[in-house]
Amino acid sequence: MPIATKCSKIDISKEIITQKIAEKIASKVSKNTTLLFYGNIGVGKTTFIRYLINYLQKKNGLEKTEIPSPTFNIINEYEINSLIVRHFDLYRIKDKKELNNLGINENSEDYVRLIEWPEILGQNIESTFKLKFEYDEKLENRYLIISNNIDFNFDEFEKI
Repeated sequence: MPIATKCSKIDISKEIITQKIAEKIASKVSKNTTLLFYGNIGVGKTTFIRYLINYLQKKNGLEKTEIPSPTFNIINEYEINSLIVRHFDLYRIKDKKELNNLGINENSEDYVRLIEWPEILGQNIESTFKLKFEYDEKLENRYLIISNNIDFNFDEFEKI
């Protein structure tokens, strides 16, 4: 049974696979979890995040809400009972000084950080999961490469 402790590449061309992986990762999310999302515009980062947050809402007995991209707000925050999820989209950040007002570097022990476009931070930010979304060369299929710091079984996704 393969365990992803360093890196796993999964075909996520079917959206149901994206949903199932997001839900599986959501089951490992708790305070002080940071997920970094890499990839081109439109490759599936926000869709993945929507499934992850909606799963956490459902798991905590809450109604699912709309999960829009925070491209223009830069940050959206979700209160899921005692769990706070901060979804950052750094795409529009042009100057690193802008990051100072976002609280992105605050102690994350009290919340979950979901960071799209983390390369803008220009530093190695400690994370629980690094998720790199990519297209194949014909832009027909999508893949997700997951690097993480915990044992994680992705065996079941090969059967979907």
